[in-house]
Amino acid sequence: MPIPLTPAPTLADRLGEAERTLYGMWSCGGSPLAAEICAGSGLDILLIDGEHSPVGLESILAQLQAVAAYPVTPVVRAPIGDAVILKQLLDLGAQNVLVPMVDSVEQAEAMVRAVRYPPLGVRGVGSALARSSRWSRIPDYLARAHELVSLTVQIETTEALAVAGEIAAVEGVDALLVGPADLAASLGLLGQQNHPDVVAAVETVIRAGREVGTPVGVNAFDPATADRYAQAGAAYLLVGSDVTLLARASEALADRFIGPAGGPAAAAY
Repeated sequence: MPIPLTPAPTLADRLGEAERTLYGMWSCGGSPLAAEICAGSGLDILLIDGEHSPVGLESILAQLQAVAAYPVTPVVRAPIGDAVILKQLLDLGAQNVLVPMVDSVEQAEAMVRAVRYPPLGVRGVGSALARSSRWSRIPDYLARAHELVSLTVQIETTEALAVAGEIAAVEGVDALLVGPADLAASLGLLGQQNHPDVVAAVETVIRAGREVGTPVGVNAFDPATADRYAQAGAAYLLVGSDVTLLARASEALADRFIGPAGGPAAAAY
């Protein structure tokens, strides 16, 4: 007799129950081992990146399996807001999906339909063959699937900024995530995520989400900026990534033992 399984709480569940700002990081290197190490860090969220990282479905699946034993909430970012790609991510067991570059209410509504089965949406029905239902070991998966999946959409352009409150109010959008890097570029401030105009735009989205009761998160690798967004009401913050931690820590080792740019420490040898 199969074991009936209980799915983990979704990101929407975690945000709805949280009494503090949640904190997370990105898994961008594609390594299940690195993802597992990060999953045991004590952070709340691990965001597996399928947009800017060298990963495919098999790598995402391996990362989800590697982190499943930990209390972290995994979220998978799709490379694009495409119904077929979202169907594949959901079927391989991603409960929480993030869609980049959502610029309009119409796009947000289409993404809601993509992650829901008919009659609520257009998600293809293949759960009996898929990890999403644990091969039909999650009781009543088809009827409950819309409750077992969370959808987050990214606000990353001036077009999205102008209608952020309307996007946040779309039924079925569980959270927003602001991407300050792309937002800065859209504002003509490429590479200036901490520019006052970018910070003001991010805080505008936070307020818009709060007004309609939709949690808003922000990418903020700078600790002071992350603190500011937390104080402004961000529900969750992504404050680092596996690849940037490795890059900066390895550089610090080189600086400590060799010296900056092969400077005095190297010459002393």
